[in-house]
Amino acid sequence: MKQTRTESENFLRPEGFLSQYKESALYCSRLLFFSLLCRSKDSMYHALTYATILEMQAMMTFDPQHIQIAGNTMKEAQAISTLQKLLSIFFLEELHAEVCYAECLLQRAALTFLQDENMISFIKGGIKVRNSYQIYKELHSVLQSTAYTQADNHGHFEGGVKLGVGAFNLMISMLPTRTLKLVEFVGFSGNKDFGLQQLQEGSAESTLRAFLCNMLLLCYHTFMSFILGTGEGDVEDAEKLLQPYLKKYPKGSIFLFFAGRIEEIKGNLDTVSIVSSQQQWKQFHHMCYWELMWCFTYKRHWKMAYFYADLLSKESCWSKATYAYMKAAYLSMLSKDDCLTFEETEVTLFRQVPSLKQKIAGKSLPTEKFAIRKARRYLSENPIPLPAPPLEMMYIWNGYTVIGKQKDLTEGMLKTLDEAQAKLERTEFSIDDQCLLSLLKGLCLKHLGHQEEAEHYFTHVLCNETQIKYDHYLVPNALLEHGLLCLEQGRNIEAVKLLEAAKHNYKNYSMESRTHFRIQAALQKAREFGENGTHEPCSPLQAAGAQ
Repeated sequence: MKQTRTESENFLRPEGFLSQYKESALYCSRLLFFSLLCRSKDSMYHALTYATILEMQAMMTFDPQHIQIAGNTMKEAQAISTLQKLLSIFFLEELHAEVCYAECLLQRAALTFLQDENMISFIKGGIKVRNSYQIYKELHSVLQSTAYTQADNHGHFEGGVKLGVGAFNLMISMLPTRTLKLVEFVGFSGNKDFGLQQLQEGSAESTLRAFLCNMLLLCYHTFMSFILGTGEGDVEDAEKLLQPYLKKYPKGSIFLFFAGRIEEIKGNLDTVSIVSSQQQWKQFHHMCYWELMWCFTYKRHWKMAYFYADLLSKESCWSKATYAYMKAAYLSMLSKDDCLTFEETEVTLFRQVPSLKQKIAGKSLPTEKFAIRKARRYLSENPIPLPAPPLEMMYIWNGYTVIGKQKDLTEGMLKTLDEAQAKLERTEFSIDDQCLLSLLKGLCLKHLGHQEEAEHYFTHVLCNETQIKYDHYLVPNALLEHGLLCLEQGRNIEAVKLLEAAKHNYKNYSMESRTHFRIQAALQKAREFGENGTHEPCSPLQAAGAQ
């Protein structure tokens, strides 16, 4: 339900809920929100925190009205920071105001990208990001200066700087090389290890930004390193970061969510319980539904996966096209008798996908583009079925890194891929489908320790490169997976050749940006290993693929 700011203020009047929620968590959260609202006009920290909460809501809902309210509130918080800076008598007060100003700038930039779709908005947002980055650099220099002396509340200022510097360094370091060169040209630079160190130090102190540093680290270890990397997040570190919060807030929704996510990426799917009990932000439930959908996908429980995809399609505004595609994908894995129990059909749902496309920040979602391309096979009068659509989308979200932790899950997925291969018919998509199944079977075999067989399947994709008609993304991803396999075997020189080939020799294919993020992460991994691995000569086929 949409809420204007006035409605939010009326909703938070204490007389309306004090008696009903006196001893509940809901009462506590509303009381905190009310306190922030009351002081948001005269305190820069209250204003920033209040605006940050509204921005989180806007980011989760993508509701234009929420985005507008959050943007206006953040603009007011920035104005209060500016005023505080002008009125500051002491140097440390000015520094506090400066770090709040930089944080407001960064968050306003994010809202600018969401709010408007035109190029002017993107330029304005880019300028805000650059100004914020420069302020954080200058404040970090102040901290390192010998002339700087600590005073009261020094920790809160230092925590704010560590949050900003750490976030910028971490995010910039993850960018693909070609994007990284562009941002470095305009004055940005990033170092992953330094960024993680800054956030780690910021999370360890009892400061206002410790929680945000902690959440950013948890997001990196449990999500970003999987979706935009090779799945090398530090799960042990994530557990250590989370434990103090779980102990203090055992029923806290966000902490239970991360606890569930950690169990999920460890492969302990039977212990995952991440449905939130809170009711204020329904969008938080949608994040839980999304993770549960994938948990049941990993276990090949197609009906339960369909159930959560259906919930998302009815309640979430993020990507109706993706949800419809996933519902159709799960139905495609069921027998004809099982499908009779559903009101919707696989073909009908696949045909709906293109009409549900939307734009966020002026851009179509890459996952939606991918789903629409795959669903085209169902638009003709005689649709040609996709071989195993949930397992293909699972690769896009790096799910094989998750099931690779559990032998039975991986063996089950390999069996399903064998069954899909047995059902393949000779069509114009035959080579594409064979190559897709080869890539996915190679991943399963790699995680099962059958490295030679896995390598055979990856090179099979490269052998058929010229015959692939539609799914051109398979070739650079086969090179990427082959390169990661070589890294595991210590064949670093060969791995780098394969990864560089994947990076430079292919473009304009599905999910290209995500593949480049993963290639960048793999190359960083190769650099960390150095070139001390045992180098084995390439076969003629491998050499051809790496050229």
